[in-house]
Amino acid sequence: MLKKLKPIQIGKHINLHMIQTDKFKTNLISVYFQRPLRKEEVTKNALISMILPRGTKTYSSSKEIAKVLEDLYGSYIGCDVAKKGERNIFQFYMKLPNGKYIEDPEIFQKGMNILNEFINDPYKINGLLKNDYVNQEKENLKEKIEGRKNDKMKYAYDRCIEEMCKEEDYSLYVYGSIEDLEKLSEEELYKHYEKILHTSVVDICVVGDFNQEEMEKMIKKNIKIDQKEVVLVEREKIEYNPYEVKLIKEPMDVNQGKLSLGYRTNIPFESELYHPLVVYSNILGGGPNSKLFRNVREKESLCYSIFSRVDKFKSLMLINAGIEFENYEKTLSLVKEQVSSMNQGEFSQEDIESAKKSIITSIRSMTDSPYMMSEFYYTQAISHNEDTIEEMIEKIKHVTKEDIIKVAQKIKLDTIYFLTGKEEVL
Repeated sequence: MLKKLKPIQIGKHINLHMIQTDKFKTNLISVYFQRPLRKEEVTKNALISMILPRGTKTYSSSKEIAKVLEDLYGSYIGCDVAKKGERNIFQFYMKLPNGKYIEDPEIFQKGMNILNEFINDPYKINGLLKNDYVNQEKENLKEKIEGRKNDKMKYAYDRCIEEMCKEEDYSLYVYGSIEDLEKLSEEELYKHYEKILHTSVVDICVVGDFNQEEMEKMIKKNIKIDQKEVVLVEREKIEYNPYEVKLIKEPMDVNQGKLSLGYRTNIPFESELYHPLVVYSNILGGGPNSKLFRNVREKESLCYSIFSRVDKFKSLMLINAGIEFENYEKTLSLVKEQVSSMNQGEFSQEDIESAKKSIITSIRSMTDSPYMMSEFYYTQAISHNEDTIEEMIEKIKHVTKEDIIKVAQKIKLDTIYFLTGKEEVL
């Protein structure tokens, strides 16, 4: 049983989304605060999300929080930030056992008390976040920012976006910058956190097996959001026609090159061509049956890995490949050739069906995780899209070859990024 109930407005800018399923023996509550993705905020948001799990008004340390969660049958609570288009999402989540399966019918109420305190009453000294916690998490965040280079493929993917969107807020790294981190004080951080609480659009998603009316009452009673002057996040600009292709080569001490090609699709997620775009990308580089995998990796042995991915909110498509340095020109030429062949309609009905099957399998897999289901329906909410998982699958099934060719006519190469060895650019 899986049922997505209609959103319920429980505050002027607070919406409750309830996803009923008996697939899990847990209930998940996610609380999302929507912020504009801005340089002056992004590092603060990341740092605060790391400080809050350190303590609350009642539980002054992460050790005390861990103890109370252990007493709640191993419940889990956390906080993080995410980037969805030019939205910076500040999120809380709590997973706890369903009271039906344990001898504690009050467990959800206990969990709600902790979650509300986690959000509204972080541990403070003299009205500010604890200095020791701030300094320790500053060091942890600094390590996280510096450590982004450890995953070279992900780093190349991110850097291509940063160069492609250099003049746009989307270029910002979700965990901010070390330069901005070093300037932050406890006073500034707590003042900003109050701003998050009072001025953000809020969505609450609940995934699990529960009674709708009881859940609505419990959320209204226990999750207190004191909104004041709410800041609405504008839809990001997605229409771009690149004047010329940017070429960026970045030297690093690496043994293997990472090639990333960034394309502007000019297809918003609201468009009837969005689902054909997803199929297009999958035919091109969605897995072992894709054109890039078969022709660049298998036939020519030019790369270790290669894939294509669509960014829903910013309407980008990126192709990434791990290659030997000396194969740069040949790989780049062959990737462009495969994109061109897509634009000419040189793909079969078998290619289309294989891509659809892969996409549908991926969509269905979201129902295997309460976190993924929460993320899916939250993403749908901020896209103003009421399609369920099954309705999305039906739209994928109805994509035609003609639709995919229409997509191909819109896609424009914007940026070529190559992470290469230091000696290769000397």
